[in-house]
Amino acid sequence: MSAAMASRTRRASISAVAAVLLCTSMQFTMAAGARADEGPSVPPGTEATSPPPEVDGNATGLKLRAGATLAPAKVLDIVSVVESEGGEERREDTSDSVKFALQAEVLFSKDSAKLSPDANSRISAIANEAKKQGATTIRVFGFTDNLGSSAHGDILSRQRADAVHGVLQQQLSSAGITYEIRGYGEDYPIADNSSEEGRKKNRRVEVSFPRGVSPSDGSQNDSSQS
Repeated sequence: MSAAMASRTRRASISAVAAVLLCTSMQFTMAAGARADEGPSVPPGTEATSPPPEVDGNATGLKLRAGATLAPAKVLDIVSVVESEGGEERREDTSDSVKFALQAEVLFSKDSAKLSPDANSRISAIANEAKKQGATTIRVFGFTDNLGSSAHGDILSRQRADAVHGVLQQQLSSAGITYEIRGYGEDYPIADNSSEEGRKKNRRVEVSFPRGVSPSDGSQNDSSQS
């Protein structure tokens, strides 16, 4: 075999090996990227903040096919929202649940999970409403703005949620309530993080619970039984 032919043979072999290695590498990369996120995509009780998509009412794709009919009308929940003048406290009521959102500044010092002197009275008011509603499950979620590292925000938001939970548990110690406590950090903002006003709204603790049967009614939900 000539030297030229031998050289071509070696180059062909090297190319074949490189192709095999490239395919193998692509397979590993695709397998790793295809792994699903097992965590919750949206915290329960937290509404999406992105604006609704614009819809062209004249688009041909919106026309019904021949013989098609519209689905029955559905009555949506009416949401009642009450917010303090400065936005420090917010309450949302639906026919099924109650949610309170307290800005971090009214509960904690800056970058701290230690409750302020006025925090207990604010949390006690929420506890009283939970009693009134006969709540058997309470969710306590902490959130931060996007300043600082994401890891720090995750830890701080959880610590703040834990602090609020501690007061609720003391106030409702005899109610047999189940709690769900989470810290979501900078995820799921409710305002624009590009301004301090927006970041202030995002630094919050949310307490929510489904409506039950008030103890004053002389009856309890089946879900309250242990």
